[in-house]
Order: sequence, then structure tokens, then C-alpha cells
Amino acid sequence: MKKVWIVGIGMGNPDTVTVRGKQIIEESQALIGARRMVESFPQAQGQRGFGILAEDIFGWIKDRPEQKIAVLMSGDVGFYSGAKKLSALIAGYNHGAEPEQRIELEMVAGVSSLQYFCAKLCLSWDDARIVSLHGREGNICGPVQTSRKTFFLTGSDHKAELICKSLTEAGLGDVIIHVGERLSYEDERITTGTAEDLAGREFDTLAVVLAENSRAMEFARCAHGLADGRFIRGGVPMTKQEVRSVTLSKLCIEEEDVVWDVGAGTGSVSVEMALLARQGQVYAVEMDPEGLELIRENSRAFGLCNLRAVAGRAPEALDGLPAPDKVFLGGTKGNMEAILQTVFEKNRKALVVVNAIALETLAEAVSCLTKAGRAPVDVVQLSAARAREAGRYHMMTGQNPVFIITGGGAEE
Repeated sequence: MKKVWIVGIGMGNPDTVTVRGKQIIEESQALIGARRMVESFPQAQGQRGFGILAEDIFGWIKDRPEQKIAVLMSGDVGFYSGAKKLSALIAGYNHGAEPEQRIELEMVAGVSSLQYFCAKLCLSWDDARIVSLHGREGNICGPVQTSRKTFFLTGSDHKAELICKSLTEAGLGDVIIHVGERLSYEDERITTGTAEDLAGREFDTLAVVLAENSRAMEFARCAHGLADGRFIRGGVPMTKQEVRSVTLSKLCIEEEDVVWDVGAGTGSVSVEMALLARQGQVYAVEMDPEGLELIRENSRAFGLCNLRAVAGRAPEALDGLPAPDKVFLGGTKGNMEAILQTVFEKNRKALVVVNAIALETLAEAVSCLTKAGRAPVDVVQLSAARAREAGRYHMMTGQNPVFIITGGGAEE
């Protein structure tokens, strides 16, 4: 039976390979991995192959006559490693192979860039949020806003300086940034400064980033419906606490959602959306200049970097926005059908919640959602009363009844 070891070799410098890893590399009959990794072990006697993609490495292994093969992977085999895909390919192959043709697999742990870098910085990493931007899209500002430590694996499209620039543009320019370039090599360099200071620098593509945010928001609240007094109000109408709470319940906002608040008013709903979609993005669309300023003031008051005020009238103001997962319509200025058309063109599975006071608005919302193929439409009438002092007594004062209409969101 052929034996394959997937060996985590650390940062790239052979000094970061474990004793067990070195022993396997030296005793193997064949080595394969990225060229820079394989060439780091000139003392190894085995045959050599070069490959990065798991499919290419697996094909090479399967066709080799050697019985002891070492596959070299950077860092640790369990930390954003190609070992995951390669091991799955081997498992799939073994499932249909005869016993004598199967490949025995063993993984050998290595030192990850996270471990190495934090040791260099004399920092613990057990409380760090981990984000990979290597060959993938990822949220940059959300994790930093909500975590005291955030570790980034960078990529060619998300270099260290772009991370710093994104944080600075989001109002997080004072966050402390550590950049580790070419870790473990002779020309290793570690740079520390604020995101704003480092945004104009250029860093090597082979780099990692650790962000430290001493003012991270931990979002300990597990319920929504903040007291009305928490918001700066001005003269713009605001969705009241009780209605806001039920509306947010109907929206079912998740951490990474993209959310639109159309007709955002003071931004009270937008703020709570941003607190729920902590790794996502909220777009508060408002045409009233006073409302726009209130949205920005409330966003600053809550320290939010994932809430953006969008000036303009819907649906025109929605054209440049990313596709939404959830949409709240608090005011449509008579353009409900056109707004919903834009929503569902962007994402046919978007969940939409509409608040209405007038019966005509209720009827229009149900009609438009049904016409758009989002039936059945859920309708809730919410009536609330608040106590007010009358001498030494307290009297209940009824608030305007509100209809909360929900449609879309279901798998088709």
C-alpha cells in the first residue's frame, strides 16, 4: 500500500519544520509541493515534483511508482491549507479502490503563520478572530469593529496596505496594525503602526496582518428594540421601539447580511440592523437632508462602520447598491412597485418587510408582493399603548396601529 504524508512545513524556512516533519521529508522516496517549498530541502534524496493545485498533486501521487511520498504544504495542515482538499481526493479514491491499491494518509502538523507571528509579537492568539483573504472575498471592517484582535491572511487582491486603507475609510484609522512580511526568511520584516499611518505604505504580497482594536464593540445585546431615547431624533419621524422590535424580528437579519433600509428617516432601524449584521453592511436610503444627517449622527453615536447613508430617492438611489439579502421599506413616496422590482431584480430571494399606517399602503404592499410572486404574504397588525402621567395616576395612550407586511425570502 502506498503511504502519503502531508507535511506542514511552517513559513517556508526549513528551520520552522518540526523534527518529525524533517524526518519524513528525508526518508521519503518522493517529494511534491510548490517549487519554493521543495527546493528548500536540497538534502532530501527522493524524486521531486512541483504542484500547487490539489488535483495536480493527487494525479502525480497516483501515477508514481514510489511507495513513500511526502507532500509539502505551507504553514499547518489544518489552517487554511490545501491539505483539506487533497485529503478529500484521496478519501474519494480509496472508497472505490481495491484494498491493495488504496493510499494510506497521515498528516503532520506544522507551525502556522498565526502561531509564528503572534509569538514574534509576544501576543496570545487564543482570542483572535481569523479571516482569510487569500484567493477569496471577505469582510475586513466587520471583524475588526467587533474583535479586539483580528488576524488576516492576505492575498494579491487584498494586500496589507489595502486592509489598512479599508479600515481608515471606515473610521477605524486608529486601530493598531502589525504587518509581518516574508515571515521566517532572512529578509523578514515586522511593521507596527495605525491603519491610517500604514495605508500609504507598500508591503510584500507574502504577508499577514494582525489588527488590535482596544475599542472593539462586543455587541453583548441578544435582543433588539433599543429605547427611543438612545437615538438622536430631530424633526424627522422615527420608528418607535415596539414597532422596530417586531420589524427586526420579521427581517431575521444574520451576521453577514447586506441590508437596505429604504426611507430610513432618523436611522433608528438602520442602526439596529447594523448591530445585528455586524459582519455585513447596511445601506440607509433617505432623500431628506435632515434625515441623512441624523442617520450619520446616530451611526457615529453607536460607533458603526458598517452603516452607510445613501442620499437620493428610491428606486433611482438603489441602482449602485449591492444585492440585498433583507430589505425594509419604511417609506416609498409612491414608488413601491418600482422599488420592489429593483429589489427582486438584484436578488429574487430577498426578504422584504414593509411598514404601513394607511390602509391604502397595506393594500398596495400586499398587491405588489403578490404580483411579484412573493405570496403568501404575511401581515401583522401591531397596536401598542404607552403609559403617561395624569396627576398621581398613569393613563395608557394608544399609538398609531401599524401593519407589518412580509414577503419573499423563501426558496423557490
